Amino acid sequence: MIVRLAELADLNVCYNLDGSYVTDYVWQMQAHENERTIEVRFDTVRLPRPMKVSYPRHPDELLPNWRQGECFLVAADDAGQPVAFLDMTVQPWHGVGWIRNFIVHRPYRRQGVATALLRAAQHWAVDNGLGKMMLEAQTKNYPAIRFAQKHGFVFCGYNDRYYSNGDIAVFFSLTV
Repeated sequence: MIVRLAELADLNVCYNLDGSYVTDYVWQMQAHENERTIEVRFDTVRLPRPMKVSYPRHPDELLPNWRQGECFLVAADDAGQPVAFLDMTVQPWHGVGWIRNFIVHRPYRRQGVATALLRAAQHWAVDNGLGKMMLEAQTKNYPAIRFAQKHGFVFCGYNDRYYSNGDIAVFFSLTV
């Protein structure tokens, strides 16, 4: 597996990678508000059966993201074909790299591909003077949440109106 900067020709393959996932757990949000306090809690809840969830972003944003010339990485197989990608934009005013898309094609999951991409993105962030990386996940995307936590990302917020389909986004931060 080779991790490298994406080339224009890679985008067609990235466009067609399956970003859906199956989960047995979700982070269920509980919110209570009164005149003096607002309490928000996320509980890990086991689902009665596995649920397949679609990737929340549209692949049409890949070309504009790549054209920005920031961090757009692919993991390629031995034949040079992308099997995963990560794109990250820079928010220079506070030294953060924001991971926008992070997809590993289903047959390559749980083989270290995502970890290799994340490490390459961390190196890119350090080389470009960034101090933090951020990522977001749907509360339904328990596999991504656990991956982020496993790699040192810390929960730092949420937005219950983030995705157009009504899903809640949870945000994670990592100091690099």
